[in-house]
Amino acid sequence: MRHPAIEKLLILQDRDQNRLSLEAQVAAVPGEQALVEKKIATEKGAIEAARTELKELETKKKLIETEIGSTETKLGKYKTQQMEVRKNDEFKALGNEIEHTEQAIGALEEQEIAVLYEIDTAKKKFADAEAEMKRNIAGHEARLLVLRERDASLRAELATALTEVAAARTPLDEPTLRLYDRVARRNMPVCVPVHGGKCGGCHLKISGEADAAARKGDQLATCDQCGRIVWWELG
Repeated sequence: MRHPAIEKLLILQDRDQNRLSLEAQVAAVPGEQALVEKKIATEKGAIEAARTELKELETKKKLIETEIGSTETKLGKYKTQQMEVRKNDEFKALGNEIEHTEQAIGALEEQEIAVLYEIDTAKKKFADAEAEMKRNIAGHEARLLVLRERDASLRAELATALTEVAAARTPLDEPTLRLYDRVARRNMPVCVPVHGGKCGGCHLKISGEADAAARKGDQLATCDQCGRIVWWELG
C-alpha cells in the first residue's frame, strides 16, 4: 500500500512541475524579445546603410559639379588671358593649358554621368529595399506584441500556479516538506513509482530495504541512488 502522504506529494509535484514549466517559459520571453529586437535593429541598420550610400553618391555628384564649375572658371580665365597676350610662346602655353583644362572638364563630366547612373540605380535599390525591410519590421513588431501579450499571460498563469503550489503544501507536515524540498532542489520529479525493483526516476535498482518500505507504506521510502521518494506500484 502507499504511504498516506504519497497522494498529497503527487499533487504538490504536479503543481510544482507546472510552476517550473511556467517559470522557464517566462524566463525565455526576454531572450526571444531580444532576438526580435535585434532583427528590427538589423533591418533598420540596412535601411540606413542604403540611405547613406545614396547620400554619399549625391554628395559625390555635388563635389564633381563644384569641381566642373571651378575648372570651367579656370578655363574662362585662360581663354581671356590668351586673347590678351602678344607673345607667341605665351599664346601656345595658354593654348596647352586650355586643352588640358578642357580634357579635365570632359573627364569630370564623364564621372558625373557615371555617378548619375549610380544614383538612379541606388535610388531604385533603396526604394525596393526600404519597402521590403519595412514589411519585415512590421512583422517583427507584430511578433514583439505577441511576445508581450504572452509574457503577461504567462505571468498571470504563474501567479495562479504559485498559489496552487502553496495550497498543495498546506496538508503536508514539515518533515515531509523538508524531504520533498531537498530532493526537488536536485531532481524533478521527486516522487516516482518502483517498477520491478527499480526507481522510476534514475531507473537503477533500489535496495531491499527501500523496496520493502515502499511496499509496506508505513514510512516514506527513498531511492538509494538518486534520493527520490519512491512508492510501490504493481507491474
